[in-house]
Amino acid sequence: MRITRAARARNVIVLGSGPTGMTAALLLAHEGHRVTVLDKDSGSPGNDAEAAWDQWRRPGVTQFRHPHIMLPGAYHLLVRELPDAIDELMAVGARRHNMLGGAYDLAAIGGRLPGDERFDTLAARRPVIEEGLGNAATRTAGVIVRRGTPVSGLLSDGASAAGVPHVTGVLTAHGEAIHADLVVDALGRNSPVSKMLTDIGATAPVQNKHETGFLAYSRYFRSADGSMPAQAGWPLDHHDSLSMTTVPGDAGTWALALFVSGRDRAVRALSDPEVWQRVAALYPNMAHWASHGEPITGVLAMSGMEARHRRFVVDDRPVATGLLSIGDAWATTNPTFGMGITMGMSHAALLRDVLREVGLGDPEKLVLRFDEVTEATQGPAHHATAAWDEHRLAQIDGEIAGVPYETDDQDWALRHAVEAAKLQDPNVLRAFGDIGSLNRTPDEALATPGLVERIVELGGGATRYPEPGPSRTELLAVIGAK
Repeated sequence: MRITRAARARNVIVLGSGPTGMTAALLLAHEGHRVTVLDKDSGSPGNDAEAAWDQWRRPGVTQFRHPHIMLPGAYHLLVRELPDAIDELMAVGARRHNMLGGAYDLAAIGGRLPGDERFDTLAARRPVIEEGLGNAATRTAGVIVRRGTPVSGLLSDGASAAGVPHVTGVLTAHGEAIHADLVVDALGRNSPVSKMLTDIGATAPVQNKHETGFLAYSRYFRSADGSMPAQAGWPLDHHDSLSMTTVPGDAGTWALALFVSGRDRAVRALSDPEVWQRVAALYPNMAHWASHGEPITGVLAMSGMEARHRRFVVDDRPVATGLLSIGDAWATTNPTFGMGITMGMSHAALLRDVLREVGLGDPEKLVLRFDEVTEATQGPAHHATAAWDEHRLAQIDGEIAGVPYETDDQDWALRHAVEAAKLQDPNVLRAFGDIGSLNRTPDEALATPGLVERIVELGGGATRYPEPGPSRTELLAVIGAK
């Protein structure tokens, strides 16, 4: 039996005002819940893209000024569920963008087709995304956003019926107790909530972390006339020793990012703007992006990109009740694929759906059901990217050692074949686009009869790096590595 709206309406605290937290707050407020969003950082000083970019600082979000993208999966969630948020995002400068727009002119693809609107999204820098969602929240009944309010701990009224701590709210760093029927942790990859749970006597959540990951070296650009460089067939390429991505933004801006192995010390000089520019010029799919406009930042280096996965059910029991973690506070994915915002928003919608199904009357059932559905729907994407990370790092290790990487993993071989074949067949491209846009799961996208066979035919014998670019020797010569 579906729980009535009136019975569901409770007080909810959302920790974190990033895209995941704000989406959760908006969705829950539309269900009739009273939502308080708490964030330790201050808000935007203005109400437009340039003020958000130039003046807003978020010390609590280390990746705030690094490249982000809202994939079509998130965009269409907002279109369906929160159309007012789309209006707010557009009002502060976000612009429409189609992920396959650079491929339609290719002879093998044959132009845009009906249904390709599923690859539409909004292009905007992260401060602009947060500005738009924050404006939507201030105009939504039932949402209160309190910035400059750091949380120092959780409140608990002792053990629940399940014999574990039951969270009843939070304690702020200013000593204020704020009570709620549910606390939602949307504090991102470095969320302190795991420690807060052990502080109230809970069993520590199970955390899996890959100790070595990737480094990113990014740079933003702007054109004088607001024009954008010619779009690539797909924004992400993998090469000998590095991956590269082009990220369109708002107001004639874009970002370019180079991703390298954290173990590859020979490429650390990419933090130097002159070296970075020389390297970008080596790759035909990126070179015109790096020369079309003027840089508006130096090189932004980002580490700490290791994949993490936190499980809040241990031995079939919740570590606590009254609290749920979403987005990066639950699990992170490699930023190379730009999935973070979209997976976080999707997780927020999943939270809303589970609350509709279970309600708050049985806190243990809520935690167990949310864990079950999260692992079934969000888990495969996290685990797939974590597996890709391991293969890609081993592949780069092989390049460093001069020994080509080989594996019997058929999933890795199929991913490589899809990458190589995507611009040679319209059906392969759209399946690849659906997966990369988080519109459909790989199993769903590749289910068309004969599609996998076509992928193997076109891409099964491709070279390790089908996109044009230098060898490692040539790359290191330009970097100046010894």
